[in-house]
Amino acid sequence: MKPRLISFKLCPFVQRSVITLLEKGVEFEIDYIDIAHPPKWFTAISPLGKVPLLEVGETVLFESAVINEYLDETHPPSMHPADPLQRARNRAWIEFGAHLLMLGYQLSTAADEDAFDRHYEALRAGLRHLEGQLGAADPYFNGSAFSLVDAAYAPFFQRLDLLEQWYPLELIASLPRVAAWSEALLDRPTTTASVVSDFAPLYRAHLAGGEGYAAGLFAP
Repeated sequence: MKPRLISFKLCPFVQRSVITLLEKGVEFEIDYIDIAHPPKWFTAISPLGKVPLLEVGETVLFESAVINEYLDETHPPSMHPADPLQRARNRAWIEFGAHLLMLGYQLSTAADEDAFDRHYEALRAGLRHLEGQLGAADPYFNGSAFSLVDAAYAPFFQRLDLLEQWYPLELIASLPRVAAWSEALLDRPTTTASVVSDFAPLYRAHLAGGEGYAAGLFAP
């Protein structure tokens, strides 16, 4: 039986798991729900009321990092470093990627200019931390091999790239290693294939539909 992933079309955390499934060549089903008005069957099986959920037979897994660890353990070869210390480092930076995703969300939905500027500076500081963790010539976080930490950051950079197209944030212009990593992740076929075909207009319409300061910046 194929695992079933429960998603909504704009969720970056679901996208992390889709990328992992695609990278590992796992056949799966995906169901999209309206997260603002979730069906009763979803609320009955989601203890946090969030996506992603992965149904494996009668078992339901939640949280993208947990789902991806399960997929990595059950579908070799591993997308984690072999060294325990490096695996722990990767896991730590996966968590930092979730932090950046939340900062990006707060930036893109800021209610006023002060909030936008505050989230902008926090995001820029976070990206500077990331710059110091990357190799000068490596396409991916650990070098030449695509890993779970790369899958975790691809959704963030995909959204940041779109925001940059709609409004000149220039958040990574002075960060050459982050910029190179972003480019490598955006060029990865599994990043492109991990979202619905109309993702960009849906994402822009979602942001523009807000009532705050940021909505006007990213509106068509």
